[in-house]
Amino acid sequence: MGGQITALKVQKRNRNRVNVYLDGRFAFGLAAIEAARLRVGQVLSDEEIARLRQRDSAERAADRALDLLSYRPRSEAELRQRLAEKYDEETVAAAIERMRRSGLVDDGEFARYWIQNRLQHNPRGAMALRQELYQKGVDESAIEEALAEYDEEEAATRAAEMALRKLRGLSPDVLRRRLTDYLLRRGFSYGVVQPIVLRAVADSRPATSSEEE
Repeated sequence: MGGQITALKVQKRNRNRVNVYLDGRFAFGLAAIEAARLRVGQVLSDEEIARLRQRDSAERAADRALDLLSYRPRSEAELRQRLAEKYDEETVAAAIERMRRSGLVDDGEFARYWIQNRLQHNPRGAMALRQELYQKGVDESAIEEALAEYDEEEAATRAAEMALRKLRGLSPDVLRRRLTDYLLRRGFSYGVVQPIVLRAVADSRPATSSEEE
């Protein structure tokens, strides 16, 4: 059926969008840059209306993707899942491709970001990081490449230092058990954990009189 454009009105709440009226009734909204190509009196076919709506949906999906990425980097699978809550598969694919071309979605970069962020704020072992990234939909090859230069001993040492702030004053046996459990729960291997725990326990022992002299 199509329809004739009878009005183009800038939205009150968003000056970057325009409401399109066909035959006296609101039909759909468009980004102002898209609406600028239209004029009152223009007749649109059903195909043209569908194309404009699809283009606008893709634009809004891209805006939503940018908004999500403004909070933190995300894997492609994460972003796709969030966009799928509101948009159809074709629209989501177009938005993802746009983010990919802009360099805003890159699973390799995301994996490196995630690992570095963990190292700084909440150190985890390679095993735990691998599982976290896998759950976020990152490809195995991207995960392994990001982990290739990961220093698990450095991460475990940092995690131990954080834990020791709360564990100091415990007896050597209790300290050994609790620190070991803490590090193992964070995905560090026993081979990495054992020497770090032994050093921590040794450092926690009070100095003997001979050492004090």
